Amino acid sequence: MRFIDKTLSFGDITPKTVFENRRSLIKAAAAGSFGVALAPWFSREALAATPEKLSATLNSAYSLKEETTPYKYVTTYNNFYEFGTDKADPAASAGSLQTRPWTISIEGLVKKPITLDIDALLKLAPMEERIYRMRCVEGWSMVIPWDGYSLSKLINKVEPLGSAKYVEFISLADRKKMPGLSSNVIDWPYREGLRMDEAMNPLTLLTFGLYGEVLPKQNGAPVRIVVPWKYGFKSAKSIVKIRFTEEMPKTSWNMFDAREYGFYSNVNPQVDHPRWSQATERRIGDAKGVFAPKIKTQMFNGYGDQVASMYAGMDLKKYY
Repeated sequence: MRFIDKTLSFGDITPKTVFENRRSLIKAAAAGSFGVALAPWFSREALAATPEKLSATLNSAYSLKEETTPYKYVTTYNNFYEFGTDKADPAASAGSLQTRPWTISIEGLVKKPITLDIDALLKLAPMEERIYRMRCVEGWSMVIPWDGYSLSKLINKVEPLGSAKYVEFISLADRKKMPGLSSNVIDWPYREGLRMDEAMNPLTLLTFGLYGEVLPKQNGAPVRIVVPWKYGFKSAKSIVKIRFTEEMPKTSWNMFDAREYGFYSNVNPQVDHPRWSQATERRIGDAKGVFAPKIKTQMFNGYGDQVASMYAGMDLKKYY
């Protein structure tokens, strides 16, 4: 039995609307659903290949004092197109993903290129819990307790060269384990990128878990990044390669449609998506369901004090 997500009103974007709109813009596009169906809670037995619990200490300096989104929504309402475009697809299909053995290669403009396995990454720095807002470009949001440590810890280890201006993240693309790769929604593998100062910002989290457990496969196991002041698609999942570059890297959704998805993709209620407003958002899991009022979206998702200085003097409507 599938349950209807009552946090979305009939006035919100529907899976069919998004899909058909993008088909009209680009033939090969399949836009990903705004999903109203939720699969049964993903079995935690799928995590048996890795330790289930993570020992993380709450970092209150970087954590919200807001009600967190229930685990069942965080793990069953996902965008992870490698497993399908419906919100329920990742929870239903990600069980086949093999997260061990797993390695990440760090390469490009660094003094010490290296390949690390997941166990070495887990031991690289003390694990912290960070309670962050997550704002999707589609107009919904969550509050999630993530477990990891600042990406800067890993970056410092490889010693980037002075010529390194950007960091590129490349996700796994396994056609045997990821049924979504059979579609041509985007050009696989999934690619994302950050400017070096964004990657070094202490808020940018190299993430291994949520709610004190290792990442469920549908949430980007075994390692992803979380960049809380940017729209959710900037936080690359199931990363296998990190590359330091001088030129701005090409990113998946920007290549798909640069008019809709800029490189920066900072949460900005003053810059609308070409097809809908970004001024408000629907908080997934609100107990009031369809009766819950939308909330106002905050500039930089509420993290302006920590990140706004990086964009001083920039036209954020041009560099969206």
